[in-house]
Amino acid sequence: MNTLEITTRSPEETQELGKQLGKLAQPGDIYLLSGQLGAGKTCLTQGIAWGLGSTEYAASPTFVLMRELKGRLMLYHIDLYRLDHLEEIADLGLDDYFYGKGVCVVEWAEKGLAILPEENLLAQIHYLNDKERRFILTPNGKRYDELLQQIQAVREERR
Repeated sequence: MNTLEITTRSPEETQELGKQLGKLAQPGDIYLLSGQLGAGKTCLTQGIAWGLGSTEYAASPTFVLMRELKGRLMLYHIDLYRLDHLEEIADLGLDDYFYGKGVCVVEWAEKGLAILPEENLLAQIHYLNDKERRFILTPNGKRYDELLQQIQAVREERR
């Protein structure tokens, strides 16, 4: 599967998409989120956290760069917004998280694509209006091809 496009029509639908990703997540999964301010990156992450069984709130970690949320798998919520150079991102020492047993969600991933793991699910989020968002999900690697097929199957079952 090359890409999957999904339009959500409310924050709750965006969170529901995130829940699906969280429920299907496996240890070591990496979700890279890209989109302008207010596009829905943190809203999607909240759903991922809920799908992982977390009861914690996934607030944007902009000022701390990363937050950990506990669920059936640890969620490492990383935000690259305040970083402007690849060297700054490389110096964070995130490899233990990326190649560990948790799930990594990276907001503002476009800032570090050149050095982030090649195998990932890239979610480009487009702000359409106050409530609607378009998600273009691009799998990079076999694991993520399979994940998108599972997401598509779940969406078709609900229709």
